[in-house]
Amino acid sequence: MVLIISVLLDFFFLTGVCCCCSALRPRYKRLVDNIFPEDPKDGLVKADMEKLTFYAVSAPEKLDRIGSYLAERLSRDVVRHRSGYVLIAMEALDQLLMACHSQSIKPFVESFLHMVAKLLESGEPKLQVLGTNSFVKFANIEEDTPSYHRRYDFFVSRFSAMCHSCHSDPEVRTEIRIAGIRGIQGVVRKTVNDELRATIWEPQHMDKIVPSLLFNMQKIEEVDSRIGPPSSPSATDKEENPAVLAENCFRELLGRATFGNMNNAVRPVFAHLDHHKLWDPNEFAVHCFKIIMYSIQAQYSHHVIQEILGHLDACKKDAPRVRAGIIQVLLEAVAIAAKGSIGPTVLEVFNTLLKHLRLSVEFEADDLQGGSVGSANLNTSSKDNDEKIVQNAIIQTIGFFGSNLPDYQRSEIMMFIMGKVPVFGTSTHTLDISQLGYVLRLDLGTRRIQIMLLRSLLMVTSGYKAKTIVTALPGSFLDPLLSPSLMEDYELRQLVLEVMHNLIDRHDNRAKLRGIRIIPDVADLKIKREKICRQDTSFMKKNGQQLYRHIYLGCKEEDNVQKNYELLYTSLALITIELANEEVVIDLIRLAIALQDSAIINEDNLPMFHRCGIMALVAAYLNFVSQMIAVPAFCQHVSKVIEIRTMEAPYFLPEHIFRDKCMYVNSLHFKDTVLIRKSIVDTVSIQVDILSNNVPSDDVVSNTEEITFEALKKAIDTSGMEEQEKEKRRLVIERFQKAPFEEIAAQCESKANLLHDRLAQILELTIRPPPSPSGTLTITSGHAQYQSVPVYEMKFPDLCVY
Repeated sequence: MVLIISVLLDFFFLTGVCCCCSALRPRYKRLVDNIFPEDPKDGLVKADMEKLTFYAVSAPEKLDRIGSYLAERLSRDVVRHRSGYVLIAMEALDQLLMACHSQSIKPFVESFLHMVAKLLESGEPKLQVLGTNSFVKFANIEEDTPSYHRRYDFFVSRFSAMCHSCHSDPEVRTEIRIAGIRGIQGVVRKTVNDELRATIWEPQHMDKIVPSLLFNMQKIEEVDSRIGPPSSPSATDKEENPAVLAENCFRELLGRATFGNMNNAVRPVFAHLDHHKLWDPNEFAVHCFKIIMYSIQAQYSHHVIQEILGHLDACKKDAPRVRAGIIQVLLEAVAIAAKGSIGPTVLEVFNTLLKHLRLSVEFEADDLQGGSVGSANLNTSSKDNDEKIVQNAIIQTIGFFGSNLPDYQRSEIMMFIMGKVPVFGTSTHTLDISQLGYVLRLDLGTRRIQIMLLRSLLMVTSGYKAKTIVTALPGSFLDPLLSPSLMEDYELRQLVLEVMHNLIDRHDNRAKLRGIRIIPDVADLKIKREKICRQDTSFMKKNGQQLYRHIYLGCKEEDNVQKNYELLYTSLALITIELANEEVVIDLIRLAIALQDSAIINEDNLPMFHRCGIMALVAAYLNFVSQMIAVPAFCQHVSKVIEIRTMEAPYFLPEHIFRDKCMYVNSLHFKDTVLIRKSIVDTVSIQVDILSNNVPSDDVVSNTEEITFEALKKAIDTSGMEEQEKEKRRLVIERFQKAPFEEIAAQCESKANLLHDRLAQILELTIRPPPSPSGTLTITSGHAQYQSVPVYEMKFPDLCVY
C-alpha cells in the first residue's frame, strides 16, 4: 500500500511539474504539439495547423526550428510504430512547404528531407509510399534560389531499390514499385530545374535510374505478353501500371538530356540489355531505342547511332544472333534519324557495317573450313545460318540508310563501297600445294565478301535517279564495277548487271522489260524515254565499247543461267532506251550479230544450252530494237526469221529454250552449222538503213555493208588504218624529194589525162545535143546511121515554148 501511494505521488508531482513547465516552452513547440490530437484517428487539428502556418509565415526564421522539432517527433513515432502520428506530421510538413517560399525555407527543407529519408528507410510499405508522396510534392515546388549543397544520392538509391521490390504480396509489390518510379521522376524534375542539375546525369546515378525504369518496362511487358493483347486502359489504369509510368519517366528523362550528358543516359541501356540477354530476341531492345530516338532532341540523334556502333564493335565476338539483334536496333535508329539530321556519322556508319560484314563472312568461312562430321557438322550449319542472318541484317541496314541519303552523299557511298570490293584470286599464284586448303578458304571468303558488298551496293543504288549517266556511272566507279575480277562467277555478274540497271534506268522501264521474250508490239509497253542529252552521248562515245565488251563476254560465260541471259537482254534494252542515238543503235546491232556469230562458230566450245541461249537473246533483242527504230525492212526481216525459227528451230527462241531447256539440250546436235546458218539464222546480210528510209532499193543493195564479226573488229580497231595512212604520206613525200623531175612530170601528166578522160565521159552523158527531126547520127557496128525523131515526141525547154 505504501508503495502504491508513493508511485501515485510521484506521478502527480511529475505531471504538475510538466504542466508548470509547459507554459515555459517555446511557442513554436507549443504550436507544433497542438496540431497532434489525443487520438491519431481524429487527424490533424486544422485550427491549430492554421495557427502554426500563420506563425511560420510571419516568422520565417523559426522554420528551421519548427522543422527540427517535427523531425524529432516523427523519428520517435516511426521507431514506436505510431503510424497515425507519422501521417499527421507529414501532412503538417506538406502544408508548411506549400505555404512558405522564402529563403529561410532552405534549412526547413533539410529537416523535411531527413524525415522523408526516415520514412523510406522504414520497412513498412505504407510509410515508404507516404514518404514518396511527400517528396513528389516537394519536387513540384519551384524554389526561389538554388541550393548549392543539397544532394539527392540517397533518394536515387532508395527509389531505385523500391523499383526492384520483391514483396510477397503482388499488390503491395506493385504499389512499392510505382512509388519508386514516381520518386525517380520527382528527383529528375527537381534536379533538372535546379542549376546544379548536372549532378543527376553523373554515371553513378544514371546506372541506377535507367536500369530501374527498364526493369519495370520489361517485367510488365512480359506479364502482358502472357496474358494476351490488353484492352485499351483507362487513365486510372495507366497511373497504376508501372510499365506505363516507367516509360513516361524514361521519355521525360531523355527529353531533358543535353549534348554533354546524352551518352550517360544511353550507355546504361546497353548494360541492361547485355546483362539480361535481351538482344536475342530483341523486341524489347527495339522498343527501348525507338523511345530513345523519339524522345531526344533531333540534333542529338547521331550520338545514339555512334553509341550503337560502338557497342557493336564491343560485341564483335559475341554470338551471331546477338550481333544481328544489335544491327536491327541500328536499323530502327537509322530509320528514325534519317528523317532529321544524321550529322557527320554517315561514313562511320557504312564503314562500321562493312567491317562487320567482312567479319561475319570470315567467321562463316572459318566455320566451313573447321567443320567436321557428326554433331559438329550440325553446329557448323547452325552457325552458318546465323551468320547469314547477320549479313542480311547488315545489308538491309546499309540499303535503308543509303536510300535515305541525298544524291551527293549516295554517290560518295557508292564509291566507298566499290572501293571495299576485293579482287578475287590474286594471291593464289604465289602459293604452293601445301597451302591449297588455305587458298580455297580464302577464295571462298573473298567471293562471299564480293557478293555481300555488291548486294549492299545494289541496295544503295535502288531508286537512284541521276540527271546524267556521267553522274551515276563516272569512270572511277564504272571501271572497278566492270573489272574482270567480277566476271568469274555467275552470281557476281548478275549483281553487277542489276547495279547497272539501277543506275541506267532513269524512267522506271525495267519492270516492263522483265523476262526475256519476243514482244509482239513494243508500243504496248508504253516505254518512257527522253531525247538523248549531249552528256549521255559523250559518255557512250567514251565508255560504249567498254559496256559492249562486258555484255559480249558476259554472254559467253559457261556458268550462265537463265537469269543471266534475262539481265543481259535487259541491259541491251535499257541502253537502247536511255543512251542510244543512231550511232549507238548501229553498234548494238553489230554487237548482237557478233554474239550470234560466236554462238554459230562456237570457238569457245560452249555447251548447247548456252549457244541456244545466246541465239534466243539475240532474237529477242533484235525484235525489240527493230520496233524501237521503226525501219520497215529491218522489222520485216526480223519477223520473217522469228517466224521461220518458230516452225523449224524453236530452241532458238527464248520462250522455248528457257522453258524446255532440258529436253532441247539433250536432243540437239549440230552436225552442219553452215547449213543451219544459211537456212535459219542467215542474218549476216541484214540491210539496215538507220539514217534514211527513202533511198531506192537498187542503191540500198549496192551500198549495203556486210555486218560480220570481222567487220565489227575492224570497226573497233582503227590503229591499222592510221598506220597505212601515215605510210602512204611518207612515200609521197619521199617520192617528191628523191625522184627525177621527168618521172614526176610523167606521172602527173598521166593522172591529168585520166582526169580529162573521165570528165569527157561525164560531159558526154550529161550534155547532149537536142534531138533533131532530121535525125541523130549514131555509130552501130562501125556504120553511121541516122535515126529521125518525130516532132511531137521532142521535149523542148520551157523558154522555147510559146
